[in-house]
Amino acid sequence: MAFTPLHDRVLVRRVQSEEKTKGGLIIPDTAKEKPAEGEIVSVGQGARKDSGELIAPSVKAGDRILFGKWSGTEVTLDGEELLIMKESDILGIIS
Repeated sequence: MAFTPLHDRVLVRRVQSEEKTKGGLIIPDTAKEKPAEGEIVSVGQGARKDSGELIAPSVKAGDRILFGKWSGTEVTLDGEELLIMKESDILGIIS
């Protein structure tokens, strides 16, 4: 895929949610919520301070992250649904 986000934006692939609950109940597709967990596909160069100095991003491609429920813009690239969001929409990195 030849897409690189600009500035402080990141491209995220959602991680698929579980098909069953911990108790073993199968969750139908109509009842599933979109997961708020994903993997970073690519990262922009970073934001700029008022002085023009570049602020490097805190995340990198391959990081697993949590993000807000309504974060990002959904796009389809090469037939795959992805999200483009600002780095500030990311709640944390899962290690």
